[in-house]
Amino acid sequence: MDPAWGMKYRDQAYALAVDFMNLNSTLDATYTRLRNFDLYSLHSWAGGVTEFGDGRNQESSSEAVNSYYSAALMGLAYKDDNLTAIESLLAALEIQATQTWWHVHQGDNMYEDVFASENKITGIVWSNKRDAGLWFAAPESRECRLGIQVLPISPITEALFSNVSYVRELVSWTMPALEGASEA
Repeated sequence: MDPAWGMKYRDQAYALAVDFMNLNSTLDATYTRLRNFDLYSLHSWAGGVTEFGDGRNQESSSEAVNSYYSAALMGLAYKDDNLTAIESLLAALEIQATQTWWHVHQGDNMYEDVFASENKITGIVWSNKRDAGLWFAAPESRECRLGIQVLPISPITEALFSNVSYVRELVSWTMPALEGASEA
């Protein structure tokens, strides 16, 4: 980062980050404290505290991981040890939750056997259920489910998908959806 540019736009960079992860302990009418992160569930909800008929939901776990990862990197760039530490912790908690709730492993008793035998990754995790489908794709669109849980790809993706045998199973599970797809 160009240090002069970084210092010139520091306030704007922090304003973007604070929008989703305000850390101020005082009440702030502009930004909600940890708007999307649920300290009880230890992961983010896409709509923050907004409830739907089936409760809160989170579709793209990788976007949540990357948001906290990027804020930790911002802390490193600005030599803000507090921001780096807190965002590294939130990224780690988000990774653990993703590996628990979104990565489906047969036999781990997290999900019923029928769901676990047919799925390797969830589409949407709700506060009171899970869906194989996505807001924009049917459950059969395995490539979309994998994509929404992987993208954006960044260095932290390796930590998010650190179980190599699981990744092999996930790719094998996804490949039939890609076979026969026309090339653009």
